[in-house]
Amino acid sequence: MKFSTAGTVIIAAVCIAIASGSAQTATSSPSVQEPAAQPTPQDQQPKGQVIFSRSTDENGQVSTHSSLPASQSGAQPAAKPSAEDTERQAVTFTDFDMDVRLQSAEQHLAVRALITVRNDSKTPLAHIPLQLSSSLNWERIRINGKDTVFPVATLNSDADHTGQLHEAAVPLSQPLAPAASLQLDVTYSGSIAPSAHRLLVIGTPEDVALHSDWDEIGVPFTGLRGFGNVVWYPVSSVPVLLGDGARLFDEIGEHKLRLAGGHFRLRLTVEFPHGRAPTVALINGHPAALTVAEASGPDQAQEAAGVATTSLDGAVLGFEAPSLFVAIRTQRTVTNTTVWALPEDEAAVQAWTTAATAVTPFLEGWLGQQPRSQLTLLDLPDPQDAPFETGALLATAIHPANPDQLDGILAHALTHAWMQSPRAWLSEGVAHFMGTLWVEKQRGRDQALGTLEASRSALALVEPQSPGESPGQPLAAAISPVYYRTKATYAFWMLRDVAGDPTLSAALRAYDPAADVSTQDASLGFGGGAGPSPFEKLLEQAGARRDLSWFFADWVDADKGLPDLNIEGIFPTAASAGNWLVAVNVANAGYASAEVPVTVRSDTNSVTERVLVPAHGKAVQRVLIQGKPIEVQVNDGTIPETQASVHLTKLDGPSGTSSSSSSPQP
Repeated sequence: MKFSTAGTVIIAAVCIAIASGSAQTATSSPSVQEPAAQPTPQDQQPKGQVIFSRSTDENGQVSTHSSLPASQSGAQPAAKPSAEDTERQAVTFTDFDMDVRLQSAEQHLAVRALITVRNDSKTPLAHIPLQLSSSLNWERIRINGKDTVFPVATLNSDADHTGQLHEAAVPLSQPLAPAASLQLDVTYSGSIAPSAHRLLVIGTPEDVALHSDWDEIGVPFTGLRGFGNVVWYPVSSVPVLLGDGARLFDEIGEHKLRLAGGHFRLRLTVEFPHGRAPTVALINGHPAALTVAEASGPDQAQEAAGVATTSLDGAVLGFEAPSLFVAIRTQRTVTNTTVWALPEDEAAVQAWTTAATAVTPFLEGWLGQQPRSQLTLLDLPDPQDAPFETGALLATAIHPANPDQLDGILAHALTHAWMQSPRAWLSEGVAHFMGTLWVEKQRGRDQALGTLEASRSALALVEPQSPGESPGQPLAAAISPVYYRTKATYAFWMLRDVAGDPTLSAALRAYDPAADVSTQDASLGFGGGAGPSPFEKLLEQAGARRDLSWFFADWVDADKGLPDLNIEGIFPTAASAGNWLVAVNVANAGYASAEVPVTVRSDTNSVTERVLVPAHGKAVQRVLIQGKPIEVQVNDGTIPETQASVHLTKLDGPSGTSSSSSSPQP
């Protein structure tokens, strides 16, 4: 490729806030760009096709050239959408084959993609709803090599940082039958600049809003976090607003779940100003090696552009939203961790790498000697920018911090380098579990249990009172963080006590995400009717081959709410040689079974036994202890309950009368 000054060819945490509101349809029509020049249609992958060309003359005027006649443009502005929510929910994306072109200096994105969708509803679909950020415009959509004419409407939806989406309703000559799939050839483009509109309209302070919605295309930094932040790839979603409770975050989780198991390929071309070549590219959290071509020589004008290319082939999506990062950063590598930092943050890099080194032996002891990948730390442009995590990538400000803070952050983040699963409750649950185990290691068990208790009330609030009142969210198909993080962390604490540290560690080491995917049809995703996780079998095989079906039935494969335990009676009996036999009656008013620790204490001793209390059932545990019993405790905070997670009974007087209390772990 040749570069010239007169004819450069361009190849082209959301801040949670509560406010009243509901998703609405805007009446204004989106702007529609002139269609892009398309290569000859192909049934297979597009290989380095030029989507459009743009030239700059001697006066600095930029013009776009297209060989496609304007009369063939398929996008037609529409005053209101023609798709229904049931149709949007029916569309599942099973394959992305994308050719992405960034013009970083102009914050411009151009994409041609082959996407495959499946009808997951029970009725035929007459058209396919496809959505993009309102800063992007649909240009051309083809089916079976033929152009289609499609209406484009603007939806109010906070799934994008602009607060709006451009929705194309693609008509089909023949309805798409249930379970049938269809490939579409789509072209779109536009500019992506920072926008905090959705947060500003609900009253978020401007500085907080901009540090939360930092997605943009730029020369020193491009960050596109995907659905829920900026919709830079085609989606089909129900429009939701931040002020409508937790609906937006449930929609984000639903989007990730429906993508899990899908195939993803991307070829990336980045045009950059002379001397400003990017040094790192990350696609869906995975490092992608850049090939840089830049004009050189004494006669070369300084404003001439260079091109960097990379690709990601044959990837299978997990519980994630596709993301794209390109930046100019300096690399620093230590064991299991690669840091890409700004020059001004170089002094802080040492603290982060030291923390990574400090927690590595702990993770090796639990998860194995070798992680499945390196952890990547990407320095965000501003120290106040909200962190973002996907897989083994943590995008965060590399700022100075005390070792205790960094050790906890790295214990969680590095776990993702070891434990990579398409199932959110395994990927996120294990990372949060290891974070609490690190707290236990450094500051004691009470502090770790206190961390669990801090999030229990939120979990109890969303859990159904009974399975008949609400389906809840089984961990295997959870879409809300309170389930796949909070409840999953509790699940691993319970499995630790039920199976033992060595057994749980052996199962985590033996877990193979590729084998987990292969147990399902990858195109069907995970959860719903996908069946139980193979992790259950790993646990049973790693230990004493205990039957754990009751645990996975009540806690993973279905959501039966939380147990509701109570000490119904305590019966101490004096035995020989100063020993006492204490019978403890435990009742469970909840719908989930639980194996709970029962602890009996005397002045000099403490004995703990475990008992399985069935749902809506009772159990008796007999404990032999040296010395007269003075206190009985059921549950120690490791099992989440609807009201409390610790039950204490003080034994008063020689007759063995008692008074009970129930309180959470401090």
